[in-house]
Amino acid sequence: MRQRFRPRGNLKRWFYSTEKPGQDIVWAITAGKQQNPSPNSLSKQEIYTPEYKFEDFAIASELKSNIANKKYVCPTPIQDKAIPPILKGADIIGIANTGTGKTAAFLIPLINKSFMNRSQKTLIIAPTRELSLQIYGQLTEFARGMAITSAICIGGASYLKQKRDLLHNPNFVIGTPGRIKDLIGQKCLDLSQFNNVVLDEVDRMVDIGFIADIKYFISLLPVNRQSLFFSATISTKVNEIIQTFVKNPITISVKENDIIENINQDIVKISNNQNKIDKLHDLLIQEGFNKVLIFGRTKRSVQRLTNELSSRGFRAGAIHGNKSQSQRQKMLGMFRENQIKILLATDVASRGLDIEDVSHVINYDLPASYDDYIHRIGRTGRMNKKGVALTFV
Repeated sequence: MRQRFRPRGNLKRWFYSTEKPGQDIVWAITAGKQQNPSPNSLSKQEIYTPEYKFEDFAIASELKSNIANKKYVCPTPIQDKAIPPILKGADIIGIANTGTGKTAAFLIPLINKSFMNRSQKTLIIAPTRELSLQIYGQLTEFARGMAITSAICIGGASYLKQKRDLLHNPNFVIGTPGRIKDLIGQKCLDLSQFNNVVLDEVDRMVDIGFIADIKYFISLLPVNRQSLFFSATISTKVNEIIQTFVKNPITISVKENDIIENINQDIVKISNNQNKIDKLHDLLIQEGFNKVLIFGRTKRSVQRLTNELSSRGFRAGAIHGNKSQSQRQKMLGMFRENQIKILLATDVASRGLDIEDVSHVINYDLPASYDDYIHRIGRTGRMNKKGVALTFV
């Protein structure tokens, strides 16, 4: 039986779902919209006026210099509201859409804390390898020249190197639940040593089945700690984690809508007599499709489409579960550096990746749920830039 849900926020669409997720989802766009919208037609978004500048924060001059080198001047809303209380040692519940700068919101004050007191250790847990590596990369940039040590603990990478890095007692350990649990089991990682803990993208960790692991990690942490909790949504299960994780927290919410207003969304209709790949080809050769992220449903279909686009002369690459971690990182690096114009992915890439200047997200295959749709299209229109999301139906 077909069910109909009203999307949250100001999305002017109906979302339809059946018992066949990903196979029978349709967004009926309100009348009068273009099928192939131009970024110039995007509506204006209200500009946030921050209370602080980065130079106003009570942080080390070395850290301020690294922030300036990254061309950061004015904090985003989550940074503006979260950094001061984190610097004061408060527990935080941060509720924010993807692409709002929350990684810097917790890294900057925690780096400062370790710089001022070398005994401080921070554990950061994220749902995916890609997000963990992104956090690790930002940590490296923000902490350059400050003698802050770190280790990354994720699947698909060398156990030996990770164990060796942990032996050096790093200030920061960043990892995914599965690998962190393995290292705890091998007695290479002692969570009782961490004074600061960050749970990032908690709703995603719950979605993919890590709630028991998260509760287990919390049970191993010291009672006296600073706890930072970030999530886009607060479900009943997520709330269970909050109750045991933070103490007298400050809740900071900068999540106004589920859809970022500067993403122009539309559908691309495919009739029975049209070839879907040919339609995609016609889109990709249009002006303005400068950096395109395309989502497919399965590893096999994504790789097949990548091969087809490459044979047609497009600079395209793919990331999915059949790729090794090093292959995935290489392809992401090529996409970031504009060595390839098109990146194709399964939903492994829909959370947490911060890739600058993605002009278009294309849902070549329909997502399995409304939330998956939200996270996919959040790869464009980031940090107040404009973007376009197109869904093939």
